[in-house]
Amino acid sequence: MKKGEIFDGMVERLDFPNKGMVQTGEETVMVKYVLPGQKIRAAVGKRRKGKQEGRLLEVLEKSPLETVKNPCRHFGVCGGCVYQTISYEEQLKIKENMVKKLIQEFCPESVFEGIVASPLSSYYRNKMEYSFGDEVKDGPLMLGMHKRGSFHDIVTVEDCRIADHDFRTILLKVLNLCREEGLPFYRKMKHTGYLRHLLVRKAWKTGEILVALVTSGQWESSGAEAVFFERLVCNIKRLPLQGTLAGILHMKNDSLSDVVKSDKTTLLYGRDFFYEELLGLRFTITPFSFFQTNSSGAEVLYQRVREYLGETKGRLVYDLYSGTGTIAQIVAPVAGKVIGVEIIEEAVAAARENASLNGLSNCQFLAGDVLTVLDSIEEKPDLIILDPPREGIHPKALPKILAYGVETIVYISCKPTSLARDLKEFSSAGYKVRRACCVDMFPGTANVETVCLLSKTN
Repeated sequence: MKKGEIFDGMVERLDFPNKGMVQTGEETVMVKYVLPGQKIRAAVGKRRKGKQEGRLLEVLEKSPLETVKNPCRHFGVCGGCVYQTISYEEQLKIKENMVKKLIQEFCPESVFEGIVASPLSSYYRNKMEYSFGDEVKDGPLMLGMHKRGSFHDIVTVEDCRIADHDFRTILLKVLNLCREEGLPFYRKMKHTGYLRHLLVRKAWKTGEILVALVTSGQWESSGAEAVFFERLVCNIKRLPLQGTLAGILHMKNDSLSDVVKSDKTTLLYGRDFFYEELLGLRFTITPFSFFQTNSSGAEVLYQRVREYLGETKGRLVYDLYSGTGTIAQIVAPVAGKVIGVEIIEEAVAAARENASLNGLSNCQFLAGDVLTVLDSIEEKPDLIILDPPREGIHPKALPKILAYGVETIVYISCKPTSLARDLKEFSSAGYKVRRACCVDMFPGTANVETVCLLSKTN
């Protein structure tokens, strides 16, 4: 098929993550943002790694699975969700089948335990990073999520169905204040403008909220800027929020990359952290602390990890890629000792503080890359927990982990394709998957967590 050629076809299945497979003649074309059973019109795109890609132009006929009558009104425009028009039960089936297909070579159906639902299927996100911009070129100021497939266009998502209710209240107030002030948004290509991002985080158990407005340093008058932030704080404090405002911050970011970060942080109100509680433990969360975006789902995930890990009394557990040490501290009360390794120093500092907060003296957290830190630890593990980033375990770190030869490893993955790749290496080293399941942490989207219990064979 030639690039740009228009074709119609039926979506036969989905492969992770949300890649619709459409048969047209003798060719199978991969098209994103579709659902099984839809009849679509698409344009032929690039061929990558021997596979033909296509671009969705129009849905000609809905899928029989699309039974939800009142989806989010931003669905199809916002780049966030892909499953708003189908029931949550069907979403779970799709995710379960995609993961099962990916890991079936190493995970027999007899040990695959299916998918565990999130306790909350809507309004579950405890963190949102909103972007400033316009929806159309030179249009009014917008604050929200990127349009599907767009690097520039922004949709103000006041009807978002996955973010906490308080987030939308804060989003609209901040947007209206910035419009009234006539503030320009930061243009990524020109590197000019002021408004960049709005970061909002909220604890599920305590209800505490942290708000951070991220701007460039391109406000000419510091006096006028100070007046604006006084007004911002006053207005946010008066909002009818369901939660409690813990703090408001101003972050300056003059980096060229379009990421939420801070070169300088000013505390405008309250404190620069909030408290969250999971499974009886208390955690301090800062603006950039890694923490699962679905707190209710995180409890389900960590309970399953603890169950898979089995007997830990008196044993030394490695928690590799430990983040802020959440899993390590959940395991620590029933373990001899836990050593966590994490490359982000801020996360390690938070982990140490949280361990102290929870009265856990048998946790040790080390800052650095797993690849190098493992060489400096003299104590050898009895059990290993792995929770790597989306790209999986570094190829050079994997042999070091396998060399310990521990009997039990629990692998937590947020990207099943990376998990499938790493399972091949574990299998070659004599490990077998004894139990596996999915835990849905991201309803409405194509993402899912997978947990595998690996045991060393004789």
